[in-house]
Amino acid sequence: MIGELKFQISDLAKNSDPPWDLLLLADPSREMIDQYLSESEVFVGELQGKLIGVLVLLPLSDGIAEIKNLAVDEAFQGKGFGKQLLRFAIQYAKQKGLERLLIATGNSSMAQLTLYQSLGFELFEVDWGFFERNYPEPIVENGIVCKHLMKLQMVFD
Repeated sequence: MIGELKFQISDLAKNSDPPWDLLLLADPSREMIDQYLSESEVFVGELQGKLIGVLVLLPLSDGIAEIKNLAVDEAFQGKGFGKQLLRFAIQYAKQKGLERLLIATGNSSMAQLTLYQSLGFELFEVDWGFFERNYPEPIVENGIVCKHLMKLQMVFD
């Protein structure tokens, strides 16, 4: 049935409010999100007119961009919509002629690490203690305390 549903990805209208409920699913700190949101390109995923996903791309330098936020409404997770948003980001980066696309997640984010690597991202750096330094409250996911930021990249030929 999901295959019959139309999932559309588009730019967030410039005068629209960011979808905070979705953004905060991927990053529980509004302050951290505020640091990159105004400099980023924001895309939204809609299913039959309902906003269910968000993708935030931040240009870092010539040829490099980072996916800063990727989230799908909890009721729609595990159905392939996150993968579609990620594939959109990869295709968009290729069309823009980027050399590298970066993405990062916590050491406790097992599903995300699996998804990113299954699509071709490779681990290239770990920021040890990132979450302990930058978030006042501990983040626990999958029964694991999230401490370290796992950085992955996709290099385009």
